[in-house]
Amino acid sequence: MKRIYFLSIAFIAIAIGLLIYASNDFSTYSGFQEASRTGKLVKIVGQLAKDQEIYYEPERDANFFSFYLTDKDGLTKKVILKSPKPQDFELSEQIVLTGKMNGDVFEAKTMLLKCPSKYKDEEIYIKSSAGL
Repeated sequence: MKRIYFLSIAFIAIAIGLLIYASNDFSTYSGFQEASRTGKLVKIVGQLAKDQEIYYEPERDANFFSFYLTDKDGLTKKVILKSPKPQDFELSEQIVLTGKMNGDVFEAKTMLLKCPSKYKDEEIYIKSSAGL
């Protein structure tokens, strides 16, 4: 067999492996209750519970940040993120966390914030003028 055939087969095998690896991240959002039941890595979407404590003391440990999140089912749990507190965290509209439950606490590995848009009023105006 020619060398190009071996390279082609190797390239296809690597591509299939990457697709399988990437497909693990295409999960749907779940809630705290499902995260407790499965014990696996899950994605949770929710809102910051602004009436609960936000703990971040960079003088003690700059890579420890905890807060409370209310998931889509209305359940509120404590979240621990071992990284610095993001700028404008309190202004976030929605928070997406990837992690797993450890007892009654959700240990997040990554966090994605959806912050309010400065164009929000303009978007509402455009939608309402289009009859939507």
